[in-house]
Amino acid sequence: MPQIFPEIFPQNLVTMALNFIESILLYTFGNQFVVDCIFKFMGIGAILGIISLAAMIFTYGERRVCAFMQKRIGPNRVGPYGLLQSMADTLKLMTKEDIIPFGCDRVVWALSPMLLFVPSALIYAFYSFDDGVALADVNIGLFLLLAISSQAVLPFLMGGYASNSKYALIGGMRTVAQMISYEAPMAFSLLGVVMITGSMNIGDIVKMQGELPWFVFLQPIAFVIYIICATAETNRTPFDLVEDESEIVAGPFTEYSGMRWALFFMAEYANLLSVSIIATTLFLGGWQGPILPAPVWFWGKVFVMVFLFMWFRWTFPRTRVDQLLEFSWKVLLPLALVNLLLTGVGVYSLKEFFASF
Repeated sequence: MPQIFPEIFPQNLVTMALNFIESILLYTFGNQFVVDCIFKFMGIGAILGIISLAAMIFTYGERRVCAFMQKRIGPNRVGPYGLLQSMADTLKLMTKEDIIPFGCDRVVWALSPMLLFVPSALIYAFYSFDDGVALADVNIGLFLLLAISSQAVLPFLMGGYASNSKYALIGGMRTVAQMISYEAPMAFSLLGVVMITGSMNIGDIVKMQGELPWFVFLQPIAFVIYIICATAETNRTPFDLVEDESEIVAGPFTEYSGMRWALFFMAEYANLLSVSIIATTLFLGGWQGPILPAPVWFWGKVFVMVFLFMWFRWTFPRTRVDQLLEFSWKVLLPLALVNLLLTGVGVYSLKEFFASF
């Protein structure tokens, strides 16, 4: 979208700040390689900081949203308006006893929460937070993003299998079935955006939405499919069959406590923020927007999507596992393929139309 007042609010504030920091570091160290290494470590630290901060903010925010939806009070004891509740929860998890279940496979059991957090954090490297601001700006960014995020299936199964618990094992198997079932329609829903832009570079996809309408208007069916699949991929209600407490206690998390459980918890909120960023980037124009600075537009859209997912959680009832899987294979996947076919026909027809002039 056009910049209405670029002289008042330049749209590349983050880029300008990073260039200023780079010039200072280059003047200090005098070596571009050292400066590049410092920037990479700064980027990694920023990603971990965003995920940690998001987990604390979303914990408080979700309780507030739940209270608003269900006419409850919400956190109001620790700090003003309960703002320090997330801090208290963090201290509680850090001081809880680390209980190792008897008869478990200790190596696999211990690796599971750590390996789950890795892909959840790694995919943040490909996001375009502003014009030219991405830790890894690669031409197949969307492909790598989907490939890396799909690796989160294995740690769930590892934790369920290694815990020596039937509840955890059933939860791990449910995770594999659910996440694989919804990865297929999600990938096909995103291919429509790739067909329109002709690129898998996430920055190019965002820039294209400055020339065309936001893709939520060009691909409304794909957007709805993505939202449903993202809800299932993050294991949130109504698709939280992975940790269905009325049936399998807590699924693959049953035998974990303390900071090991906290890693699962952080991965869940990292994924919640991640799917919201993907929706913002691919369908809602990313950092594109008039008047206001680009970071304001980007994070404003992201938080709207986070609220939407929280709204779903506290509104819809939980489905059955057979309904969950049938809905993916019998409804969403055929619908995603039809949308992909119609998109291909539309793109080809427009190219032939403009080529005739």
